[in-house]
Amino acid sequence: MSSHTSTGKELVPLDVSAHSRPKRFTVAKLRSWIWRPWTELKLRWQRHLIYRTVISTLLFTTLALLAAGAFLSNQIASTLYDERVNQISKESERGLTQARSILESASTTDRASTQALVNSTLASLEGDGATVVRDFVLMPIAGDQSLYVGPMASGSLTTRVIPQDLAERVAGEQGIYWRSVELGSADQAQPGLVVGTKVLIPPGREYGLYLVYDLSSVQDTLEFINRALSFTGLILLVVVGFVAWSVARTVVRPVADAAYVSERIASGDLDRRMKVAGKDEVARLGTAFNHMAQSLQEQITQLNNLSAMQQRFVSDVSHELRTPLTTVRMAAEVIHDAREDFDPLTSRSAELMYNQIERFQHLLNDLLEVSRFDAGVAVLDRESTDLNAIARKVVDTATPVADEYGSIIRLSAPAEGCVAEVDPRRVERIIRNLVLNAVEHGESNPIDITIAENHSAVALTVRDYGIGMTPEASLHVFDRFWRADPARARTTGGSGLGLSISMEDTRLHEGRLEAWGKPDVGSVFRLTLPKSEDHEIDSSPLPLEPAVSEAILNTTGDSFPLTGEVPKIGYTPLILPSEDEQAHDDVADPQSSVPESKKERN
Repeated sequence: MSSHTSTGKELVPLDVSAHSRPKRFTVAKLRSWIWRPWTELKLRWQRHLIYRTVISTLLFTTLALLAAGAFLSNQIASTLYDERVNQISKESERGLTQARSILESASTTDRASTQALVNSTLASLEGDGATVVRDFVLMPIAGDQSLYVGPMASGSLTTRVIPQDLAERVAGEQGIYWRSVELGSADQAQPGLVVGTKVLIPPGREYGLYLVYDLSSVQDTLEFINRALSFTGLILLVVVGFVAWSVARTVVRPVADAAYVSERIASGDLDRRMKVAGKDEVARLGTAFNHMAQSLQEQITQLNNLSAMQQRFVSDVSHELRTPLTTVRMAAEVIHDAREDFDPLTSRSAELMYNQIERFQHLLNDLLEVSRFDAGVAVLDRESTDLNAIARKVVDTATPVADEYGSIIRLSAPAEGCVAEVDPRRVERIIRNLVLNAVEHGESNPIDITIAENHSAVALTVRDYGIGMTPEASLHVFDRFWRADPARARTTGGSGLGLSISMEDTRLHEGRLEAWGKPDVGSVFRLTLPKSEDHEIDSSPLPLEPAVSEAILNTTGDSFPLTGEVPKIGYTPLILPSEDEQAHDDVADPQSSVPESKKERN
């Protein structure tokens, strides 16, 4: 067996493309084909003023032309038809009257002479009328017998062309009657007019004599007029569309140029200007726009120069003050360490001097940090860090300050930790600023710190139950040196730049720092950071606005742990009564007021 002989057991490769199923036509594809042009037209209609102007003008012009054309066509058709009917009426009345008088006055007594008389009389009625072609139809009235002359018709007509109601009218009364009919076959029907009267033919038999007028020439004239009107309307529509496009382009083009120049100026190209030509209203608009752009450029340039000078001044002064302040601080530390050897007044002065120099040192450090942000030289030193560890470190640092205010700090964090790639120094500064701010405005109430994470981000909230803030204040709380109540004394030694620096640190991490507050209820600050530099924040793991917003009562320090899981925000813990109180009440009321000692601290 050769190597190319098939045994029927080996696998033969198949051409998958040759056996692939044809693509099925789905309803979704049909819907997309229908909606795609409609969507493009809708988008063009919304974005282009020239398109809307031209289409609207053409639409209204078309409606006006259709209305005018229909009115003119109807008037022309009515006038033309009435004129032809009047002419046919006069001509047919004259012909029928003459034929009737000839036939009724005839004295023939045999069939041959009567037939000859009828033929000669009707021959004079056949042929061209005043404006249209006419034929005749002669048919006996039903019921008559012993006729010398049978039914007759000229041209291609038959007696079936005479309407039944017209034949009955002619047979019943003496007079001339007419009616419009359709001539020819059903697919090639032409308008016509039948005029008839009753005549007597020897030997005294009644016949219906009809003149049939072909009005196809009138119909051709009317169709020609309609075609002329339609062609004229199309030409007028094209002219109106071109005029509308030209006028709209003349008006809209400067507006589009102004929009483009505005976008370029907004993007930073302050030298961009509009082209001005002529002295009309559009030219005045361009001149005013350029004048406004020039004024804005001068003011923006001046503000940029002032901002640069301010930043340079702050940076230079901060660096220049650093060296003498270090010397003064060293001297203040020496005096502060030896204050016990001084008299009470001098010792107190040494403490005040040391504290104020420390505060001045913090202010100088904040100014240096702000100058780095303004100069754009601040960088991150990312490393994998557990947010729980940073929060516990801040709690340990802020606890002495919280004790002075009579507040306790409670930390709720997951036991497995929240690890993210962040700059631990900057994150610690953010959390410290938030916690100290909450302690200062917490009105001796507890401070809750909550940490959580999801698939893309880690979050930390700091909530106090103090004076709170209005929605307007929450929009400015991160501004530099901004204070909700300028009359409120600052007691923690802050510089007024803490929250602003925290916002800048958050932006370096590409995170979010948000605030919520309600007067006399408290406030919440939420920090949300991506888990790594490659992650984007989809949503924050913690809500900004708490589910329960009522302020809680002060509690003893032993009622809340400093770390670990804590009750939900707004939960009032159970405070067990003392032994003396148990003697009077066996069951403690969870909603009872706090001890008098706590009331006095509030």
